[in-house]
Formats: sequence, C-alpha cells, structure tokens
Amino acid sequence: MSFRALKNSFKEGLQGIVRHPLVTVASITTILLMLLLMSVFFIFSANARYVMKKVGQQPPIEVYMKLGCTQDEMDMVVSYLQSAPEMIKGYRGFSPEQNYNRFRSELGDSASILDDFDYNNYLPYTITVQLTDPGYADEVVMRLRAIPGIEKVMQESNVMKFLTRATKTVNIATVVAFAVLFLISLFIISNMVRISVYSRSTEIAIMKFVGATNGYIRLPYIVEGAIVGTVSALCAWGITYLAYTEIYGRAMKNVLTTSVYALLPMRSLSVSVLILCLASGIVIGSVGSGIAVRKYVKV
Repeated sequence: MSFRALKNSFKEGLQGIVRHPLVTVASITTILLMLLLMSVFFIFSANARYVMKKVGQQPPIEVYMKLGCTQDEMDMVVSYLQSAPEMIKGYRGFSPEQNYNRFRSELGDSASILDDFDYNNYLPYTITVQLTDPGYADEVVMRLRAIPGIEKVMQESNVMKFLTRATKTVNIATVVAFAVLFLISLFIISNMVRISVYSRSTEIAIMKFVGATNGYIRLPYIVEGAIVGTVSALCAWGITYLAYTEIYGRAMKNVLTTSVYALLPMRSLSVSVLILCLASGIVIGSVGSGIAVRKYVKV
C-alpha cells in the first residue's frame, strides 16, 4: 500500500471518530474500564509476587555445623554458598559465642540461668541462608547436606512449598484474567464499532464495486480503533497512576520500604502499566474494528 493510501486511511480514521462521537465515547469508555481492570489486576499480582519473593528471601534455611568442626569444613560451606549467587541471595554465620548471646537476649530476665553455660563445648557454628527464590530450597538443602562437617540443615519446608505454589497460582491467574478481559473487550468493541460501520454500509458497498480492496476499506476503521485504544490507554494509565500513588502513600505511611510487607512504589510499575495499557488498548481497538468491518467488505 502506498504512502498516499496510508495517509488517506489515517485521515478517514480521524474523520470517523468525529463523525460518530457517541460511538467514540462509548468505545473509549468501554476500553478504559477494561484497561483499568487489567491494570488493577496487574498491580495486585505484581505486589503479591513481590511480597512472596521477599518472604521467601528471609532466612528459611539454617545450617548447624558439627561440634568441633574444622576450618576447612567451614570454608567448604562458605565456598558453596558463594558459588551459587543465582540461588543464594546471602548468608550470615554465627559463632558459638554469638549464638549464646542470642539465647541470652531471647531469655530476657531469665538469662541468668546461662551464666555458667560452657557454650564452646555445647553450641555449634550456625549459618542462616537467604534464597533468591523459594523454589530453590530443596536443591540448596540437598547440596548442603552433602558437605562434610554439617550436622543438620533445617528449613521451613511447608512455608517454602506454600510460597512456590502461591507464586505459580498468581502467575496462572494473571494470564487467565488478562485473556478473559481481552476477549470480553474485543467482543464489546467489535459490536460497538459495527454500529458505525453499518451506517456506512452503502458507502462501503460502492467502494467495493468500483474496485477498492478489502484492505483499503478496512484500514481506516483499524486506524480509528487504534486511536481510540491509544486514548483509552493513556486515560487508564493516568487514572491508575494517580489512584495507586494515593493508595500507596496512605498504606505505606507507617511502613518501612525495607519491610517484608512493603508494596511496590508506582515508579517501579509505571512503565510496565503504560506498556500494558498501550499494547492492550491498541490491539483491542484495532482488531475489534477490523472484525466489525469484515462482514461488510464481503460484497
């Protein structure tokens, strides 16, 4: 198709928007509502995955060394923990004395019962391990247990399994919700645009009889739908941005950003939400319009 034909199609698309203002407003409103629902679900799922990931990164694995373990055995454990950055976010070691002081602080007023406790003979070196993802827990535990000098490795297996299942469930639910909302939007928009196309059915038939191709006839409607989708996407993004910023400010007023329960700030979601809205809005508008006009080009 020539540049002139593309220019003419764009011009006709803009004229179509002005020619049927009620249909345009209805289409923008419909796509806007659907995109708002998509944005809300996207932000919810993103925050759910973010919180679950942070919970999974808390030290869920605790390594207990054997009493009297050698420095070489300690070095082997540290060497493994440093060799797997894709699975292990961080670790922290505690000497028998540090473990003893932790126990005393936890006992509070009853700490005096440990005054004569010989921690060097009864308390081991311990290491707490943070994972990048809870799904790596079983593999890390298996590898740690194979290292000499380790007495036992403890993990919150039920918590790890729950977080892994929950993450998968949220991901699947997100995909399903987007697919359902997309199909509903496509159906509604195609029926709305069909009203506009019907009013021009005679004009389309004449164009068809004088030799206009199907693509030439359909392109202005596709352009019109894409413009409507773009306007709807920008409005949906703006509303989402303002609303979530306000909600985030209220919800995080007394919560530290480093807290496990802290939410994602809008600056971390803004670009993703904008891309989601633009891509979905343009596709829904253009494809819906293309489907609506398809019947009338088959003369």
